Amino acid sequence: MLATRARATALAFFMLPFVWTAARADEGAATVTAAKPVVEVAFVLDTTGSMGPLIESAKRKIWSIATAMVDANPGAEIRMGLVAYRDIGDEYVTKTYNLTTDIQDLYANLLEFKARGGGDWPESVNEALHVGVTKLNWTQGPEICRIMFLVGDAPPHMDYAQDTKYPEVMRMARDRGIVVNAVQAGGARDTERVWREIAQMGNGRYIPIPQDGGHLVIIETPYDSEIIELQGEINRTVIPYGPRRQRSDVENKTRQVAAAPASVATDMAGYMARKAAKSGEAITGNGDLVADVAAGRQKLAMVKDDELPDAFRGLSAAERQALIDKQQTSRKALNDRMAKLVKQRDAYAAEQAMKSPKPAADSFDRTVAETLKAQVKSKMN
Repeated sequence: MLATRARATALAFFMLPFVWTAARADEGAATVTAAKPVVEVAFVLDTTGSMGPLIESAKRKIWSIATAMVDANPGAEIRMGLVAYRDIGDEYVTKTYNLTTDIQDLYANLLEFKARGGGDWPESVNEALHVGVTKLNWTQGPEICRIMFLVGDAPPHMDYAQDTKYPEVMRMARDRGIVVNAVQAGGARDTERVWREIAQMGNGRYIPIPQDGGHLVIIETPYDSEIIELQGEINRTVIPYGPRRQRSDVENKTRQVAAAPASVATDMAGYMARKAAKSGEAITGNGDLVADVAAGRQKLAMVKDDELPDAFRGLSAAERQALIDKQQTSRKALNDRMAKLVKQRDAYAAEQAMKSPKPAADSFDRTVAETLKAQVKSKMN
């Protein structure tokens, strides 16, 4: 009996890292409930004029970075956030997008960014870091993986009296269990000194990359066209519902693949295929009646008629359920096909990358992905 209890106690202790998760990601300060591990990643990104090429690189590679997070811990809930910053006197000093599981919404916001402003050399780095550490809705709990990337090319203003300076912000980050990495675009020596200090104080990595973000490795595969077409079919199984704005947001998400460049669309499909294997979801975030009913987040009978698509109005409860069941069955078959295609695409891309004479080890997406994999593995294992 004592041996049995000892084994049970040991097993429970071993499983602790895997029984934490956030509540709804779109709510304010997250709380912790027992379910699955959480990986949270926030980017604190300089959006002044000199950062234009790197911002465009981030737009093209956000999905491959998100996929690296899933691959590092397939069972985890992935939440990403963004703090854009410029300087006093610019259009904004900081602009914040909270940590969320709705990566498609974050991607749509990232597409709106244009690099502008930044008249003098230093920027509001201190304020941006402070916002990232103290204002984002980080999940509370001892077994959450929290990672932040400062990305910029210019040092902080140290003459702003109202700012909390970065050494104190890094102390706050350590107290909150947030690892802070510093990605330097370009080779400015004054920036390098500060970025190295931030990475050291934040228990993270100092990562130098070219000013333009480095050469993006985009590998075309024989499976890309079919993947994009198949993702379009999966998106047609989505049934938007809810308030008008939510329905509009969902409809926009189903059009993202068609609007994206081919390399982005296939990366997006690869991420969605990995998530669909666990959840059956076709989009990120709420608002798809098929996924929400299947997951138990919504009861079909509780949805108001004016929040249903036109095709559902006037139908009996049984007829409505039959439509949901039909879309679920269709999506399951399509997701099974997609999983096979993505696996083939990944294998082909990996083989081609091995043949590349000079891998882009210093590119923004490659270094961020490799850092994430190492740090998530260190925290979660």
